[in-house]
Amino acid sequence: MQATFSNKIVVLEEGSVTIPKGYKAGGIHCGVKKKKLDLGFIVSEVPATAAGVYTTNIFQAAPLIVTQESIAKENKIQAILVNSGNANACTGEQGLLDAFEMQKSFAAELGIKDHLVAVTSTGVIGELLPMEKINTGIKQILQPEYEIEANFKQAILTTDLCTKQMAVQIKIDGKTVSIGGAAKGSGMIHPNMATMLGFVTTDANIAHEDLLFALKDVTNKTFNMITVDGDTSTNDMVLVMANGLAENEMLTKDHPDWNLFVDGLKIVCESLAKKIARDGEGATKLIEVQVNGADNLEAARAVGKSIISSNLVKTAIFGTDANWGRIVTAIGYSGVAVEPYALEVAIGPYPVFANGLPIPFDEAEVKEYLELDTIKIIVDLHQGESTVTAYGCDLTYDYIKINASYRT
Repeated sequence: MQATFSNKIVVLEEGSVTIPKGYKAGGIHCGVKKKKLDLGFIVSEVPATAAGVYTTNIFQAAPLIVTQESIAKENKIQAILVNSGNANACTGEQGLLDAFEMQKSFAAELGIKDHLVAVTSTGVIGELLPMEKINTGIKQILQPEYEIEANFKQAILTTDLCTKQMAVQIKIDGKTVSIGGAAKGSGMIHPNMATMLGFVTTDANIAHEDLLFALKDVTNKTFNMITVDGDTSTNDMVLVMANGLAENEMLTKDHPDWNLFVDGLKIVCESLAKKIARDGEGATKLIEVQVNGADNLEAARAVGKSIISSNLVKTAIFGTDANWGRIVTAIGYSGVAVEPYALEVAIGPYPVFANGLPIPFDEAEVKEYLELDTIKIIVDLHQGESTVTAYGCDLTYDYIKINASYRT
């Protein structure tokens, strides 16, 4: 399926990290998990300019530390290796040694320098990696039968019910530039970057500092605007690789097509973020909260994430209960100085609150709307011109079942 936006951006809903030139990906079952694929890779033909954003959780997992140190050496990587089933977090010095060993082993298989391999992990916290199994998997993973992009998307999952991928293509300097992405995330999702992982590939030729600027800007509008359960993982990471094989002129913020590239990156990241929110553990609905009329973006984001993070709002949506009072309450404790009598709130097309008072509405009609699988809440603060959208999901009985026995 593809669609064209603004006659300049072609969206490939089923696109992938191998759509851009010069990338391959795959995955294997090495035994970290009982049966499912659990070790995946992305490799570029040539070293790629790299940029990353990482969790702000103080207990950063060992692979994040290793990857940040590696990218800092020359702002490039050529490969990503990721395991699922074990987060390698809160594992002390041995966890760091294991992350470096993963990096060194995969680099040896590829015949490249160690620091050109980024490593990341996702899964249970506090357990050491089964390195014998992982090393065996690394020695096998580049075999042709495992070089299947669909394997990579499966190998990075934990409690996810579905894979998440996206790609776009744009024209820069007359060259076709592609941006592809894959992500995992279902629970422990409340990114603040800086268990959610995002991997983006592009064949654009772009300077590191500009790629990092674009990634941070886009992340604040996409991945940092989702929540499932209010928990910021120890392992959250989004990495972008840009290998330059599209052969466009160097992209910088001064390039005439700079905004087009950023728009393409945003479409990819926003799609992945929404897919993570929709696939929240036990979720049945995607919730979109649009905040209009804020004094500034920071205020708009605070209000949006306050609403989307409210367990009372999330359970009301699950129960198809038009309990607007929970929405207003979440706005009230967001920390933003809102004028109560200026506030307007609507659930989908139905206004429910204005001028400090409830607006009469047909309960049956709104209940029927709340039975849809995508629910929109629209808030207007009437204080300025800033607008944001936050994404989340409902909170169900199944979320409790999944997380009450996550380790067992």
